[in-house]
Amino acid sequence: MGIKRNVVYFAILFCFLFCASFAQKSPLFVDGIYTESAPVSGVNERQKLDLLENSLTEIEIALKNENYNKVISLSDALIKEGFIDVRLYNFQSLAYEKLGDCDNAIYCASKAIFIAPSAVEPYITRANCYFKNKKVSLATKDIETAISLNPKSERAKQVRKNIYTKPQNIRDSKKEEKGLPKWFVKYIIIVTIAFLILIFLRYRKPEYVDNQGRRLKEYNIKEQYNFIRLIGEGGMGKVYEAYDNTLKRKVAVKRIRPELLKNGAFREQFLSEARTVAMLRHPSIVEIYTVIETTTSLYLVFEYVEGQTLETRLDIDNYIPFKEIKEIFHSVCDGLSYAHSLDIVHCDLKPGNIMISDFGPAKVMDFGVAQKIVKEKKDKENYSVAGTPAYMSPEQQKGYTSKQSDIFSLGVCLYEALIGVVPWGVKGYNLNSKEIVKPSKINPRYPKELDDLLIKALAQKEEDRIQTVEEFWKLLEACELKK
Repeated sequence: MGIKRNVVYFAILFCFLFCASFAQKSPLFVDGIYTESAPVSGVNERQKLDLLENSLTEIEIALKNENYNKVISLSDALIKEGFIDVRLYNFQSLAYEKLGDCDNAIYCASKAIFIAPSAVEPYITRANCYFKNKKVSLATKDIETAISLNPKSERAKQVRKNIYTKPQNIRDSKKEEKGLPKWFVKYIIIVTIAFLILIFLRYRKPEYVDNQGRRLKEYNIKEQYNFIRLIGEGGMGKVYEAYDNTLKRKVAVKRIRPELLKNGAFREQFLSEARTVAMLRHPSIVEIYTVIETTTSLYLVFEYVEGQTLETRLDIDNYIPFKEIKEIFHSVCDGLSYAHSLDIVHCDLKPGNIMISDFGPAKVMDFGVAQKIVKEKKDKENYSVAGTPAYMSPEQQKGYTSKQSDIFSLGVCLYEALIGVVPWGVKGYNLNSKEIVKPSKINPRYPKELDDLLIKALAQKEEDRIQTVEEFWKLLEACELKK
């Protein structure tokens, strides 16, 4: 029986503990004072008020006992539970002030002032903390407000006395108040940055971005080349005799006319052609050493040849012996044949571009506007070339060129070397039929074979013309003067 009774007791105790575990926790009070771990849900308004008053009493006691951390923690706990009372924030601000945390003290005092604008203590606390932070103007404003609310406050009078009897702090305050305005400081910074940018843009080497996205820096060509004299001028630009300071040799430098370079498409086409021609290496062709491209100019640097052009020779002598003409045109045909073998046509062959060297064969120069041969007719229709009109073939004047175009120009040059003027300048030239005056009619010593050569070389249609430079030279080589 004793064992059964004990089992019943344990069963009843277990049920009691099990039911108690589901019971709602009630607020925890210690001698009627609210504790940090006790929630206030389920407490009626009267109990809340009693709890707040009792807790405020405990906070005030902790403040007097200089237990400032407890003041802060108890106040925080009540605020988190939803209690809004100016005294809570006031006690907190005082505690932070005593701990030397002026920023938090100012924050809590400001909250207290927001809840109760006529409360004196928060203004005094905030004024004192502002003063410690050397914000004298704000401290002065707050302490004057506190004095106006309670002229008899001893603490307010003491803080006010501290503020007004500290010359160094007042000087700091005045310095702060009379400092440069923020907008002026920003203005100075912006002006300084702008000035530095202008200096950078002024002294940096400018860059130019061409149509292909390549960056070109400004280049002073006179640093490498000393320009001696102007030796020629044409439709594409001016040619100067110059001295290469780096390689210690004479060169000819051609500067392309700047107005031509304004057309980006022309610039790129010209550069492409110049680089192609720079690959030509032949004793009868004036070599292009390099192409110099800058932001504003384009230069072609050529081999310098001592001598004179065929144009200058004709201007001076007005006559060249036939034997010498054959020697000159032998060299010209050799150079032109080599270029044609690489599918490059000169496009601007004329006496001014044939150099009679003092120490070697004649040379063809100024391949500056040379073209790769365009074979497709549809491409020819949209093709444009440069040249000298008096020496251009009919098809070249229409906008495209071929090897036979150079042969036409070669024929005009030969005619001028023989007669002294181009065929179209001779009296008796038939403008309608395009028939030239035969050289033998002007100089009876010229053979009929020479007439046939020039008539065939100057045919209006490409297919009726002499087809190769080699054939042109064979026909000219076979010609002999009549005795």
